Amino acid sequence: MKKYSRILYYLRPYKGGILLYFLFTILSIVFALFSFALLQPFFDIIFYGNKPSTPAGTDPGLLTDMKGYFMHLVAGAELSSVQLLGAICVVLVIAIFLKNGFLYLSSYVLNPIKNQIVNHFRADIYDKILRLPVGYFTEQRKGDLISRVTNDVTEVEGSVIGVLEEWIKDPLNIIFTLIALFLISPLLTGSILLCIPVIGFILGRISKALKRPSNEAAIKLGESLSILDETLNGLRVIKAFNVEGLLKGRFDTVNDQLMEAKNRISRRRDMASPMSEFLGVMVFVGILWFGGRLILSNSIELQAPAFFAYLAMFYNLINPVKTLSTSFSNLNKGSAAIKRIEEVLNTPVTVDDNSNGKTLEHFEHEIEFRNASFAYNDRVILQDINLTIKKGQTVALVGSSGAGKSTLADLIPRFHDVTAGEVLIDGINIRAYALHSVRNLMSIVTQEPILFNDTIAHNIALGYTSASKDAIVQAAKIANAHDFIMQKDFQYDTNIGDRGSKLSGGERQRLTIARALLKNPPILILDEATSSLDTESERLVQDAINKMMQNRTSIVIAHRLSTIRNADEIIVLQKGQIVERGTHSSLIEQNGFYKKLVEMQEVK
Repeated sequence: MKKYSRILYYLRPYKGGILLYFLFTILSIVFALFSFALLQPFFDIIFYGNKPSTPAGTDPGLLTDMKGYFMHLVAGAELSSVQLLGAICVVLVIAIFLKNGFLYLSSYVLNPIKNQIVNHFRADIYDKILRLPVGYFTEQRKGDLISRVTNDVTEVEGSVIGVLEEWIKDPLNIIFTLIALFLISPLLTGSILLCIPVIGFILGRISKALKRPSNEAAIKLGESLSILDETLNGLRVIKAFNVEGLLKGRFDTVNDQLMEAKNRISRRRDMASPMSEFLGVMVFVGILWFGGRLILSNSIELQAPAFFAYLAMFYNLINPVKTLSTSFSNLNKGSAAIKRIEEVLNTPVTVDDNSNGKTLEHFEHEIEFRNASFAYNDRVILQDINLTIKKGQTVALVGSSGAGKSTLADLIPRFHDVTAGEVLIDGINIRAYALHSVRNLMSIVTQEPILFNDTIAHNIALGYTSASKDAIVQAAKIANAHDFIMQKDFQYDTNIGDRGSKLSGGERQRLTIARALLKNPPILILDEATSSLDTESERLVQDAINKMMQNRTSIVIAHRLSTIRNADEIIVLQKGQIVERGTHSSLIEQNGFYKKLVEMQEVK
């Protein structure tokens, strides 16, 4: 039951609705049993007219009492057999109407609760993805995460939340019906109860066998989504290198494995319902033989009309037992999806939001790295970094790939937290500030422009929905973006497509700079925004960057060393450690690693 604890947690606010559902369900079951109990006076009239079939007290208590009460109600009317039969039919219709009415009300109450639980699942997993540190996503396949948010939540909705009604209604139906059967004939009902453990064992084995292939199917679906995502992102490269066949073969292999896993799930799940029905009918036939034999030999005081009503009540058990067995199969299938969702929801958030921390209103003095180290999954990425960035300075981070430049910059907006040492802003540990207030003082321009499928204006005003049109235009002008925007069909209201696909690389980058300018932050983090651009675009973007860096503290991750010659300080990183530092000219004079990097780029 532990694996369903989150669902039970989500149900806590709806105790009143659940109690109401219980009430309506019980009332629908009571009226259903009452309608079956009316079969005895019906058969009595068919076989015996309006005369009593047996002496008073001969039949077991329940049906005799109900029949006697009904006969008492109509006795004064001196009805004929046909009229009495009609009266029973009217009461039967009323009972069935009430049964179905309460059944509808129970669903009316429960369905919004079920939908709300699914909504909680989706909202919580999306919220957790937003709060997880950036490093988590470098270890996870994007397609697998998408599969967990979409397919696994849908699987929980259909397999677990979808059968929530059966969890309550069917057990209550079985319990109430068994009680009624026991009151009619303890001997026959006792024989039924002996068969239940055997049926439960068989169905339990079928249900348990579903979990493993369900988990396998979820993993394969995640792999197929990852391949699809890679294909859509790299379509031009795939076509250029003629590897369509390779990607198709890879996708077909995973797709076939997914199909096989789903086939195994279907075969085992679909076995549960017919198996439960077959076992139920076997028990029903056994009761026919066993009960008929006892009646014929006068071993029990149960007449034919009462026996027929008993059989009808028992047959009413088969459908809820069959539905319950199917729901248990679905539960085991859905538990694999819950496990995959829980893996994301239970992932620790290593970067604490600290919403009760101090609010960083202004950046006044300096950013300091004090003996800062960072390791991820036991792999040391940065070690003993000591660095002070004064307000208004431009500090460049250079080094070979994997030296730790981006990771060092990511520690400032707390995309990661140091595993040793500390990062301070204005002399206070960055963790002591509210995370939102720290990031509110920073803007980031990455090498790969990150834009959204929206209008140009909304992309520039990202996070600032109240920004005026004049402010957006002014930011675009400083970023050298206004001219190309005005040439678009709808100008600032032009939709730029998925990831800005309708724009050129230079246009996309200038929009990200305009977005950073509109925020007007005191601290800028620039991940070489010009390295992938053509000469003309690079000139426009670099000019926009130079304007943006004026009177701001800038941390520049430099790939093209020619762009950071005028930096106040250049930090040279190698294998996660600072190996050189100084201005461009002083580092050239040192004749060390930095000079070699410069010479290699000049040769190129």
